[in-house]
Amino acid sequence: MPGVIVRVDDGHGRPIEIAEQATWTQKDHWLRADDEVREASNTKTVMATLVLQLVAEHKLALTDPVEKWLPGQVRNGRAITLRMLLNHTSGLFDYTEDPALAPALTGWDSHVWTSREILSLVSGHPALFEPGAEWSYSNTNYIAVGAVLEKATGNSLAALVRDRIAGPLGLRHTFYATGSAWRDRHAHGYEPDAAHMPPDVPDEFRSYAGPQHDDHVDVTGDYVTADGADAAIVSTAGDWSRFYGALMSGRLLPAAQLAEMRTTVPEGPPEDPDALGYGLGIERAKTDCGTVWDHVGVVPGYATYNVTDSTGRRTASFFFATSTLISKQAHQTGAALMDAVNCAIFD
Repeated sequence: MPGVIVRVDDGHGRPIEIAEQATWTQKDHWLRADDEVREASNTKTVMATLVLQLVAEHKLALTDPVEKWLPGQVRNGRAITLRMLLNHTSGLFDYTEDPALAPALTGWDSHVWTSREILSLVSGHPALFEPGAEWSYSNTNYIAVGAVLEKATGNSLAALVRDRIAGPLGLRHTFYATGSAWRDRHAHGYEPDAAHMPPDVPDEFRSYAGPQHDDHVDVTGDYVTADGADAAIVSTAGDWSRFYGALMSGRLLPAAQLAEMRTTVPEGPPEDPDALGYGLGIERAKTDCGTVWDHVGVVPGYATYNVTDSTGRRTASFFFATSTLISKQAHQTGAALMDAVNCAIFD
C-alpha cells in the first residue's frame, strides 16, 4: 500500500490521526493525516445535501421528473424522479462502464466531458430496469443530479459547494475540483504500472498517465475529465468530519429533509436483515458495533471511506493512496480496517 491515513473521533477528546506510507513514496511527498485527498464518490453526499436544501426552499421537489429540468437529455426522463437519481433506483446505465470513457478515467484524455455529453452517451445504453423497480449504483445518476442543480440555481457546482457547504462550515480544504490543481498540502496517489497491474484488470484500465517509478504511476496530477457531480470534491479527513457533524446535527438540513436523506432502500435482497441501505447520497450499514452512516469513494490513486454515527458527534475516515488492491491479503486487510474504523468510533 503506497500510503494510508486513518482519523477517528469518538466524541471524547482529541481525535486520533495516523498517517503511514511506503518508503518509496517519500521521494514524492511526506504524507500527513491532514493532507487533501480526492473524495471521489463521497461527493454524492454533498450533492444530495444541496438538492435537499433546495427542496427545503421549495425550488426543487424529490418527486420532480428529470424531464422537467433536463428535457430530452435522460432516457426515461419522464418516469425517473430526483429521488430515484439520489438513491440509485433510476435504472440508468453507469457511464464509467462505457469503454469510450476509459481514456478520461485513466488520465490520457484531456477533453473535459460535460454532463450533456455523458448523458447523451448513456442514452445509447438500454435501461437496467424500470425506474423505481430495483437498486443499482450508477454514477450517471449524480451526473444528472449535478446538471439539475446547475439548471435550478443558475450557479456552477463549484460555487454551490463553496457558498452552501464549505464556506458556511469553514472547510478551508474542501472544494469542487474543476481541474488538476490542488489548494494546499495533498496526498499523492498511485496506481500499479501496466507491468504490475493485476491480470484481471481490463486492458483499457491497465495504463495510467503520470510519472512512473517503483513499479507505480504517480497519478496525483491527473484530472479525471469525466468526473463531475459524482466524484469531483477534494477534502481532508478533518474537514469531512466537520461536514458530517453539521449534516447529522441538522445544521445543513431541516429535520424533514434530513429524514428524507436517511430513508433507505435495500442494496441487497430485502429479506436480508443485514443488507446495506442506501438513502439519498449516503449509506446505512449495520456493523458488529452499531449502525453507521457512510460512503465510499474511489478514483485513480485515491480510495476514501467516511463514516459517522447518527448524531455526527462520532466520525471516522480512512484513505488508501491507490484504488487498486493487488493481493487478496490487501483486500482482507482493507476490509478489516473498515471494520476497525467502524467500531473505534463507539469505543
